[in-house]
Amino acid sequence: MIYQPIAWAAFQCWPGVVIFRLETHNMTQSQTPDRARLEASDPDILAALTGEEARQRAGLELIPSENYAFPEVLTLLGSAFTNKYAEGYPGRRYYGGQEFTDAIETLARNRAKALFRAEHANVQPLSGSPMNQAVYLGLLEPGDTILAMDLSHGGHLTHGAPVSHMGRIFNFVRYKTDPTTGAIDFAALANVARETRPRMIVCGYSSYPRDYDYADFKRVADEVGAITMADVSHIGGLIAADVMRNPLDAGFDVMTTTTHKSLRGPRGGLILCKEQFAKAIDASVFPGLQGGPHMNQVAAAATTFKLAATPAFRTYAANVMTNARALAAALTSRQVRLVTGGTDNHLMVLDTMQSFGIDGAKAQAALDRVGLTTNKQVIPDDPLPPMRPSGVRIGTPALTARGIGTGEMDEIAAIIAETLVANGDAGAEAKLRTRTEALTARFPIDGL
Repeated sequence: MIYQPIAWAAFQCWPGVVIFRLETHNMTQSQTPDRARLEASDPDILAALTGEEARQRAGLELIPSENYAFPEVLTLLGSAFTNKYAEGYPGRRYYGGQEFTDAIETLARNRAKALFRAEHANVQPLSGSPMNQAVYLGLLEPGDTILAMDLSHGGHLTHGAPVSHMGRIFNFVRYKTDPTTGAIDFAALANVARETRPRMIVCGYSSYPRDYDYADFKRVADEVGAITMADVSHIGGLIAADVMRNPLDAGFDVMTTTTHKSLRGPRGGLILCKEQFAKAIDASVFPGLQGGPHMNQVAAAATTFKLAATPAFRTYAANVMTNARALAAALTSRQVRLVTGGTDNHLMVLDTMQSFGIDGAKAQAALDRVGLTTNKQVIPDDPLPPMRPSGVRIGTPALTARGIGTGEMDEIAAIIAETLVANGDAGAEAKLRTRTEALTARFPIDGL
């Protein structure tokens, strides 16, 4: 972001007549008063901050779970709401001075309910992990069985990974995708459900490049008497914009989403549920799992929900999907193998081991060097370990937020493929970095 202080310059346009002209002088963020104070008190942190800003401006963000927050969100995160403790809920707080915190939390709840067509909303979870933990702990008992997606097939850490605390508290059983089509095998899923009688069925993903038919999950859950929960953290913004299916429309009991990612809001969590579960969910969040909410985050979420209800956001979400399909097609045309063969949402997983003979960790590092930020990713039933998996995961939310469109997807696919073919050649990578920077120069980041 460039700040432009006002200055007046006098100039003579013809003899005897002096005109005053408004001029501006560029002032970078590091020269503003708040940056000057930070420079004086902690120059090391300021250097890291300015370095990160430069990295984001000069590179292309392809990690599908990352995005550029709305400028309004950044303003609210650094606001006076940061100073306020607000344990409890609107009208029932444990501290005084809550008239404005009550107002913003009420707005956030009502806007979230309207946006997602939900009966109840809790906007206090500090992030995605405690959000999901609050649901499990509020609606289930320790030892209960939960049916969730296998992590290597696209599931998330909070869906019962053995290394997570939830994986130790609850009995997680797994469903997978079909190895040929990449679709979820609902016949196999139903069999697992009948055999294990789960108390809850969780659908949702962090690296599955397809959409769900939530009615299929609901039918299985109803058969075995399970609670239905959808974790849509990745695609919350796409659901809000009605470009992807909404689990609540299919009768799901609970839906969770983070408020950043495709929503472009603050880093936080949101729980939406049927009214019959509202009291248990609220008690599980507070006082069950966490104390005072971060009211600067709640305020930013409230504004995010308002912005996500606009026609401009719906256009953005549609463009995210269009860009993803274009990028997938451009990669496929270069003989890059994609898990499930393509995408129905905002992300795709590249099998770099099969396509280029290099693991995901090396691919991620090479792409970093040319200015493309990705993350290494396991593929279904990956024979390699998680820190050196067979693929990388990419997506289009942040690209689209910069205004990048389908016309640029072929060039981005070309840079990806040529980087991985170059296999560490420094000269080739330098040229590819120049091509990345040519793209970023054309599409600056709003507010940065």
